[in-house]
Amino acid sequence: MHQYRFHQCNYFNRCSLGFYQPFVIIYSTLVLGLFLLYFILPSGAFAENRSIMDEIQNQLRSRCETNAVATYKINHEPIYASAALPVFYERRAFKPAWIDENGPTPLIEQLITAIGKADEEGLHPVDYHLVQINNIFGNIEHDQLNFAPLDPGQLTDLDLLLTDAFLVYGAHLVKGKINPATTDTEWFANLREMDMPRVLEDAITARRIPESLRNLCPRYDGYFKLRDALTDYRRIFVQGGWPAVPSGPILELGDSSPRVPKIRERLMATDDLTSDPDVSDDYFDQALEEAVKLFQHRNGLDVDGIVGPDTLNQMNIRISDRIQQIEINMERWRWLPQDLGKRHIIVNIADFNLAVFDTGTEILDMKAVVGKAYRRTPVFSDKMTYMVINPYWEIPPKIAEEDILPHVKLDPDYLNRMHIKVISGWGENMQIVTPEDVQWRSLTPRNFPYHLRQDPGPWNLLGQIKFMLPNPFNVYIHDTPSRDLFAKTSRSFSSGCIRIEKPIELAELVLSGNPKWTRDQILLAIASGEEQTVSLPTPIPVHILYWTAWVSADGKIQFRNDIYERDAKLLGAMEFQNPVDRTL
Repeated sequence: MHQYRFHQCNYFNRCSLGFYQPFVIIYSTLVLGLFLLYFILPSGAFAENRSIMDEIQNQLRSRCETNAVATYKINHEPIYASAALPVFYERRAFKPAWIDENGPTPLIEQLITAIGKADEEGLHPVDYHLVQINNIFGNIEHDQLNFAPLDPGQLTDLDLLLTDAFLVYGAHLVKGKINPATTDTEWFANLREMDMPRVLEDAITARRIPESLRNLCPRYDGYFKLRDALTDYRRIFVQGGWPAVPSGPILELGDSSPRVPKIRERLMATDDLTSDPDVSDDYFDQALEEAVKLFQHRNGLDVDGIVGPDTLNQMNIRISDRIQQIEINMERWRWLPQDLGKRHIIVNIADFNLAVFDTGTEILDMKAVVGKAYRRTPVFSDKMTYMVINPYWEIPPKIAEEDILPHVKLDPDYLNRMHIKVISGWGENMQIVTPEDVQWRSLTPRNFPYHLRQDPGPWNLLGQIKFMLPNPFNVYIHDTPSRDLFAKTSRSFSSGCIRIEKPIELAELVLSGNPKWTRDQILLAIASGEEQTVSLPTPIPVHILYWTAWVSADGKIQFRNDIYERDAKLLGAMEFQNPVDRTL
């Protein structure tokens, strides 16, 4: 139990207890008490404590006013919130936050406990001065217990460290430890904003430090479920993790192999196999096949119940790597905006999936095709405002030059077969050029003078509907004539836009507020072959995200391959970057 009194105050309280009887409070006793306080006690306890408080306040003012806090180090550890911390102290006239006339306050232990649980949020307690805070706090307690003079400089250091710890940890909970733009130029996050000095002041006033920090976490079920999964996987880690499954031939229903018991142990560790089999049995039975299928589903594999190379590789990913993967994706949740929207669309690039949510419930789900590794779909949030039925495809220059031009050189009839027009000039000067009149073999991406446009129809690579969410990346959601791609497990085939499996269903849903546009009317409009732009009755937020770990509606943790190699970059930044937040 910590002692929260300066030693002089402790002495005074012990000496004066005899004057304060519960039921006998008389004027003469009060006078005597005041006399002792101001004239008799040689220590001048209150005066000395007031003097210490004044000195701490002066030191805080000096460091903040001269911007010394930006370069100040406490036992070689810097203050990270060099912008927000002075604002906090200025607002409270540089009065210390964690120390009063009676010494260090109980709020310190509240913050120490809260920081100690930062690992539950996928963060690291050591990033928030925990070691230094404990060391200085311990020294102060030692001095108090031994009635040694207290050092105002040490008390000031403690107050600064505690304030900095709250501000930085709180900022990391609000919008993540890492700015995504620093690790991935194709990641554009709408980060939550918070007045952290105000949050800290309110927390101190209410004396509710842990609760105030918890309230800064993303308020999404997906985040909380992933946090629970992190706890579960750390428990598995403490229990020894899971065994490695030896390599060998593929295994399936009806096989017998000494490797089968290891597969059982592996699947039991993550509750994919929940029955109570004879673990030593080397026969691949139906219960094991069902468990393998569940594992494959959770890991984005072909669900065939066969333990082949891909399934084996996923089984042998280390528990420590899975824990890091969960922590990485918790960080990504912190990059989301404050409000996803009552009805919103989420595209998970790593899962090749699009889903529509209404008041937190998934109401539509479909497969998606995303950008190739060298034309990656960016991460951003925007609003879908309109859709185009029977769209023309104004082919982007890069695709025209790098993809279509080589086809034309090999096949002179390619443009006619694909219903692509060659256009010269713009506006009033625009002219349709006959493909046969072009010297294609002399053209390169550097001297390509035309732009290309594909006519509406079943051949159009945008399909029969495109959904527009105006954005600087020229990325949108659209139909596709290449329906066979949806049968594949891994679907990174586009040039950055998102092709979807169920365009009619999505159109029906986004137009549901307009009685004019029923499913039949949408189909009639498509059958007309005419391009038509339709405004949405209500714009719908669209969040194009990249999750390689999440918890599905059935409560099962899902993992996906890092198709764009974004996880490793983020992990490196989280592990090795200083915890300073760019806005602090």
